[in-house]
Amino acid sequence: MEDSCTFLYFAYGSNLLKERLQLKNPSAMLHCVARLKDYKLIFGNYKGLASERWHGGVATIEHSPGDEVWGVVWRMNKSDLKSLDSQEGAYSAVEISVRTKSRELCCRTYLMNSCVYAPPSPQYLLVIVMGAEQNRLPKDYQEKLRAIETNKYEGPLPLMVELELE
Repeated sequence: MEDSCTFLYFAYGSNLLKERLQLKNPSAMLHCVARLKDYKLIFGNYKGLASERWHGGVATIEHSPGDEVWGVVWRMNKSDLKSLDSQEGAYSAVEISVRTKSRELCCRTYLMNSCVYAPPSPQYLLVIVMGAEQNRLPKDYQEKLRAIETNKYEGPLPLMVELELE
């Protein structure tokens, strides 16, 4: 389903929220909801350094037989690839196969390098939950996201203002 000008990107963290992804990647258009089998969603920091943007752990995925991660497949112009790679600086791009209701799709996604587990800030988790709701991920998966323990950070986050969420 890719053409020479676009690619498919599987988002599972803050980029579930359209407004977040489109801040620097305006071509992103919803393609579908999909499931990544045998992985789980985790939160951490690159080399243990807390995210200045989110003040806590950020989402990544790791291989975990029997688990699954739900997310959104975005179709994006290749002209946004440099911006997306830059945004995901502490991550490595990988090709994965995700499952939709009717087929498998090959997508680009990102895995955090040198991840040290750390809980997310409440604000970061809120962006993920809002993206899950916006894209109608399965209700039980949305509940699982809401149940994630946060680090209880209460300070300001400039990105939340930029997203008009504060």
